[in-house]
Amino acid sequence: MRKQPPTPDYLAKLIERHRIGPEPQAAPKWDFDPKSTGDFPFRIARDGTWHYHGTPIGRKELCKLFSTVLRRDDKGNFYLVTPAEQGRIEVEDAPFAAVEVIASGAGRAQTLTFRTNLDHMVTADAAHPIRVVEDVRTGEPSPYVLVRDDLEALILRPQFYEIVELAEERDEGGTAVLDVWSGGAVFTLGSAGARVEP
Repeated sequence: MRKQPPTPDYLAKLIERHRIGPEPQAAPKWDFDPKSTGDFPFRIARDGTWHYHGTPIGRKELCKLFSTVLRRDDKGNFYLVTPAEQGRIEVEDAPFAAVEVIASGAGRAQTLTFRTNLDHMVTADAAHPIRVVEDVRTGEPSPYVLVRDDLEALILRPQFYEIVELAEERDEGGTAVLDVWSGGAVFTLGSAGARVEP
């Protein structure tokens, strides 16, 4: 490891040198040892904005490139991993944000395709499930869709409202819950009374 953390431009050159396909395909699974890594001064905010030393990275293409080498370990820590540099970064919630949802079909034939803030396109299905976590104190739901490799996108409030409108109520032990279909799979969004406050 270098004593000084790498700059965004330096990391970008490393990644470009070893790319095997167009973004958003993930880079090769280079050797990765979380125990031997330090910290990089990168942070991904809850809305998906990337920061370097506290300053937002305004170059979207650069963030898209970094996303190809993003990894998550079994403890939930996030890392940028290249053959020459690897380091832990801070992620406030999920590394991506779902900023658009495209619905097609209806009922069990429905598909929900999400576009992330970095232009990944992912259709919710058995391999890319939607999950909702409710805050134990407030009951506020935080919905996610799996993008790849244990990396999720937080579904933002407007998009969550859209899929809630497409959901169907189902009785579960006397409680009405909301289910939504996509890609041949069904996902439970929570109780029918649960809503995200604007």
